[in-house]
Amino acid sequence: MQQVFKRPASLMDVQTHFCPGCQHGTIHRIVAEALDEHGLRDRTIGCASVGCSVFLYSYFDIDVVESPHGRASAVATGVKRARPESIVFTYQGDGDLAAIGTSEIIHAANRGEDITVIFVNNTTYGMTGGQMAPTTLVGQKTSTTPYGRNQSKDGAPLKMAELLSNLDGVAFSARVAVNDPRNLIDARKQISRAFRYQAEGKGFSFIEALSACPTNWGMNPLQANARVGAELIPYFPVGVFKNVHNL
Repeated sequence: MQQVFKRPASLMDVQTHFCPGCQHGTIHRIVAEALDEHGLRDRTIGCASVGCSVFLYSYFDIDVVESPHGRASAVATGVKRARPESIVFTYQGDGDLAAIGTSEIIHAANRGEDITVIFVNNTTYGMTGGQMAPTTLVGQKTSTTPYGRNQSKDGAPLKMAELLSNLDGVAFSARVAVNDPRNLIDARKQISRAFRYQAEGKGFSFIEALSACPTNWGMNPLQANARVGAELIPYFPVGVFKNVHNL
């Protein structure tokens, strides 16, 4: 019998700890498939952040450096400059990258650091109690916005893929989702492209991946997955916002 589906070589054979319906595991798989596709695993270094994304080192069969909260892009900058022959990527959530790490990500992108950033946007602080994040949608209830996010007081949700695409140092910026087969296929394409940018020395690449968080959204997995399509994508449209070299 021919095997048509298997675990990517870049992922370890371990049991997941993620909540049912969480899409971190799906995004992990796509990142691992990109590393395998381009033959990058043996020279890749991941930079883990703080939050649900922290357990990068428990799943990927690569070297991983732990970063202080919000500082993964700064850590990745140092790793890449010290080991320019390596493929260096960060894996960060919205509270980590878009709140605590806003300064680090903007300046790393503006400098055009030759790294790849995987940014998982589930519109909430997933690990630390479900507080409002910079990406929390207007009206969304969280542990710190029990009546819903109020735009007049809290501002509008940040669109990081569009924001960073305006910086001259950014070579590639895209937003993807993994809520249905069509979006999953496109997510694989864009994440592969982001790693190709770095492998060919083309500059800073950024992927924002929309993800469900059933636990903090107070939903079951099917409801949470449906919300990605019904609420997140209309506000955070998927697509490529910058592709300097047209790879």
